[in-house]
Amino acid sequence: MPIVVNNNTSATVASFNLSQANDALRKSLSRLSSGNRIVDSSDDAGGLAVAYKLGSKLKRTEAVRQNIQSGISYLQVQDGAMQVVAKIVDRMSELRTMASDVTKNTQDVENYSKEFIELQSQLSQTFQEKFNGISLFAVSRTPVPSTPPEVRPPLSKNASAVDELGNTYQKFSREIVTTADGVRAEGHVSLNIINMQYVLSLGGIDTTYLTTTTAAAIETARSTTGASDAEGQNIFFNLGNLNAGNLDDLSADATAKTEVFTDEGFLKSILFVSMGQFTTIIEKIADSRAENGAEQSRLRMADELLIQNQTNLEAAYGRIMDADIALESTRFARQNVLVQSSAAMVAQANQLTNIALTILG
Repeated sequence: MPIVVNNNTSATVASFNLSQANDALRKSLSRLSSGNRIVDSSDDAGGLAVAYKLGSKLKRTEAVRQNIQSGISYLQVQDGAMQVVAKIVDRMSELRTMASDVTKNTQDVENYSKEFIELQSQLSQTFQEKFNGISLFAVSRTPVPSTPPEVRPPLSKNASAVDELGNTYQKFSREIVTTADGVRAEGHVSLNIINMQYVLSLGGIDTTYLTTTTAAAIETARSTTGASDAEGQNIFFNLGNLNAGNLDDLSADATAKTEVFTDEGFLKSILFVSMGQFTTIIEKIADSRAENGAEQSRLRMADELLIQNQTNLEAAYGRIMDADIALESTRFARQNVLVQSSAAMVAQANQLTNIALTILG
């Protein structure tokens, strides 16, 4: 190779090698400091696209799991309220049994009825329980009201239920989508909003202890062929006067209403409810709590499935995005040595043209 002054090819090559080694060193530094194999889209364009979609699904999966946990909490609060309702009705049935004792006089029955009225008031207040401002219970009668109770969405849990006297009640539920893609058909769970008016429905009342005139007036108001309230709904009775079901435009004479109901619409006497009606209500409460427990179990299984999906998605995401620290450390050490040696060689190459000066001297 001739000795020249204008061009120093060796220095140029050494400079390019230094630049490449320095770029590789910087990339290793960024990977080691971030922990990611793909720092820039140019590192692996296809892999970055796949990882982005997987990462987005991971975040949605975590959000769905949080929704499921909230749903479980909702059902737990609902079941807690139903436990209290069950205790109240159990106590009422106990009072009814004691009041039917032949050794109890009228004053004794009245004293039992005082507690009975207070317990009805508690049932009425328990119905108002909410979870984060969302109703735990619903009330409805037939026909379908133009303004449903505060439920989202309405009428998605078997539409209606019919009590022992043929009265129709609506069913309501709230729905949790259990898939990260948000497609209802791929996974959803309906949470029952217990229709408390149905659970506590009496249909009619025991008229054995009423005068013939009063009994007839009450039965006329309740019967399907009798009078109806302002919304055109058949009137029937329930414990706690939920949704004003006992007094809502009741077409019975004032005397009958006074004899049977308090001003708040609660039944005045424990004797107006038969043991058979209490037994039916207890069965409805048991069914409601069983459905609640089944829904909690299903939500936990849905959460378990999401946990498995989340674990596998994280592994897939990591295989694409996570840097192999051991391998990258080895690369970093190699590039570090190359940068230093390349820098030294650039310095040496820059001195090659000095030979020309020696010849000229």
